[in-house]
Amino acid sequence: MQAVLGLGLCLGCARAAPLSPWCLSAQLRRPGDFVLGGLFPFGKDTLNLAARSEPTLLLCDRLFTDGLIWALAMRFTIEQINNSSVLLPGVTLGYDMCDTCFEPLVALQPSLLFLTRNGTRAIGVLCDYSEYQPRVTAVIGPHKSDLCLLTAKLFSSFLIPQVSYGASSEALSNTELYPSFYRTVPSDKNLVEAVVLLLNHFGWNWVATVASDDEYGRGAQALFLSMAGTNSICIAFEGLIPTELAEPDATKQLENTIKLINSTKVNVIVLFAHSVPAQALLQHSLAMGLGKKVWLGSEAWLLSDIATSVPNIQSVGTVLGFVMRTGTVPGFQEFVAELFSSVAQEEFCRRSRELSGLEDTEALDTHCRQCGNVTLRDIWPMLGVTLVQPVYVAVYSVAHALHRALGCTSKGCPKTPVRSWQLLHFMNTLPFEVNGQSFRFDQSHSTNTGYKLILWAWRDGTVTYLPVGDYDQSLYVRTSQIQFHTPDKKEPTSECFRRCQPGQFRRIKGFNLCCYDCTDCSENTFWSSTDSTSCSPCPQHQWAPTRSTRCHDRAERFLSWDEPLAVALLTLVGLTAALSCGAALLFLQHLQSPLVQLAGGARSLLALLWLLLQSLSCCLHVGRPSAALCPLQQLCYALCLNGCLSSLLPKALEITLVTEFPRCAPRLLRWVTHGRAWLVVAASILTQVLLCWCHLHLGPDYLVADYESLPREVLLVCGTQSWAAFALLHGYNSCLAFVCFLCTFMVQTPGKRYNVARGITFATFIYFIIWIFFLVIFATLRTVLRAVTQICTILATTLGILGCYFVPKCYILVFRPDLNTGDYCQNLSEGQQEEDRQ
Repeated sequence: MQAVLGLGLCLGCARAAPLSPWCLSAQLRRPGDFVLGGLFPFGKDTLNLAARSEPTLLLCDRLFTDGLIWALAMRFTIEQINNSSVLLPGVTLGYDMCDTCFEPLVALQPSLLFLTRNGTRAIGVLCDYSEYQPRVTAVIGPHKSDLCLLTAKLFSSFLIPQVSYGASSEALSNTELYPSFYRTVPSDKNLVEAVVLLLNHFGWNWVATVASDDEYGRGAQALFLSMAGTNSICIAFEGLIPTELAEPDATKQLENTIKLINSTKVNVIVLFAHSVPAQALLQHSLAMGLGKKVWLGSEAWLLSDIATSVPNIQSVGTVLGFVMRTGTVPGFQEFVAELFSSVAQEEFCRRSRELSGLEDTEALDTHCRQCGNVTLRDIWPMLGVTLVQPVYVAVYSVAHALHRALGCTSKGCPKTPVRSWQLLHFMNTLPFEVNGQSFRFDQSHSTNTGYKLILWAWRDGTVTYLPVGDYDQSLYVRTSQIQFHTPDKKEPTSECFRRCQPGQFRRIKGFNLCCYDCTDCSENTFWSSTDSTSCSPCPQHQWAPTRSTRCHDRAERFLSWDEPLAVALLTLVGLTAALSCGAALLFLQHLQSPLVQLAGGARSLLALLWLLLQSLSCCLHVGRPSAALCPLQQLCYALCLNGCLSSLLPKALEITLVTEFPRCAPRLLRWVTHGRAWLVVAASILTQVLLCWCHLHLGPDYLVADYESLPREVLLVCGTQSWAAFALLHGYNSCLAFVCFLCTFMVQTPGKRYNVARGITFATFIYFIIWIFFLVIFATLRTVLRAVTQICTILATTLGILGCYFVPKCYILVFRPDLNTGDYCQNLSEGQQEEDRQ
């Protein structure tokens, strides 16, 4: 309560008494055992820069309140250290603070002054500066990055410690170029990381980015563009705005920027700029009707009263941004209030003028020219907003380095000379403590205390900086506390694309590489990562359904025993085998009957046995095929069919000799009848066995794992390795069937006798029809039906021979035994012999 009353009295005194035009400026210089230089932007808007034709002093037009507050914070810190008996007992720190006016040429003059030899106004040109003692021991400031890039090269050449309280450019992290540069703020890299995380948090992936055309803006924007590209954030527009608003084309450039942003239809704008260019951009966006947007920024303009002074600024939309997380500086506001109360006293001002040396007419007049008419009321609203802890910590970092370099103890500090470069070792290696908080410069000579996410909250036309989140390696956002400008107070969308769901990939649309549609991964492909622009194909042994995130192992597909189709075919196989067995038993029972003897006698039984084996060979095509089973399938079929046809061959030859070559018949019939007919059968079967052996050596069938024919399964089939070997294997049977057909299809039998030739003709004719269809289907089919086709072909061939040759005879044996006589079933060779005797 006493502090509040004291501040009220100070404010009253500041309003009552006039301020001496030079008194406040006199507070910015004091002598001491070790002098710290200070570079602060007291003014802004350089007046005579463009029209300058002589190297005269550059002047600034308006007061920059924040710069004055930072300077007062440096004085407060130094006086606090001088009054302390712990840090530098017996040692007095002096200070000399000068104006930079946000202009490199202005900042260069006091920087050169700081480099002059102590006690003189000349800079010594030496080969070795180890013993050189400049006017200042260390430098605090400046605030802007482009000024630091200039001054840091000067001070680094002398290895004078320079601690900035606001320069955040990543370029200054290069300790090889700037070995004596330090800063008590994080690098822009940390800020950009926080901004990118915030964009990802709200799902904003279609944004515009604008930066001031200076080192800070260009550097931060370049970092942002780099990180945005690796975090699925697309840039609809990137541009620079002028920092010198007095330039002729500045207004046109700002208007073009607003038009281009408006054409992109983005709802989020990331702004890296200082307060003055930021104010100009916000003002033009309102004037040109850009509409309400989400503006993301940094403390470079967020906390400035310049940006909030734009008329109707509440209509700009939602303003969010990151400011450095800092603590308070206890006693600073009271110090400022008391100082403004004191400068109204004539005696205080006179002593201040003497101490500051302003009476020296040769002194460089680069101090606060705009401070003459400043009152406490002018700066009081910004005292609670302007971040002064970075200045506070910067001064303490130098003081702690001096404490260690001097070897101070609790009793005092030795009065030994310390060179500026000797402080660097202690600043690089050792942490220091300020108001109970530990600080340390990292490898890039920066401190990182994290960020606060703040929101511009308007109450009765006054802006309040509402903390709504934090960032320190990770981002935390209190979304419920953020009221956006949308009707439902929820975050707006700003997307050129939607987030693809698992199992979808990005398909770029149009000419903008950042705009794309989400497309489902097709079958047998899978989604591998969020940022995939295509789906990855599954390995050959795996499959995936549409919109899949992983692949599955393929199941094996073949004609299994328990499939309905396989059961139906096996039933048909059993019936065919039973029919063959029944016919064989019937033939065996009537083996000596005229009809069976006419059909071939025992050779007919052999043919039926081969047909039985042929039907049973269908079982080789059911179940999982293997490398050993595949070669047997074609061999068994060809050999069994050959055995049947070979058994019918002697009868076909007998018929053609009797009917077509009657003169040669007596001499040749003995080779195709009776016992010698078995030699023909044996020779034919042996020939087929030889062809089977050739087939095994030329190119037997092999197991094929077919991954192409079925989408989700691997098809296990027996593939044909050599069609030449296949033709050789089955070609001989075709020749036998063709010979049998030629020998029997023109034979005429008397009406009262059984036509045995007709059965052979139809059996071989059906065989050819079946094989024509089989070859066409078998050569092109690549599914499990390939095995079904093979089974059907075997069964059709077996049933065709049974039905055409053996079943009619079985019918006579069972239902028409009266026809089973020698007259009706007379053998053609016997009939020929009777005719010869007659």
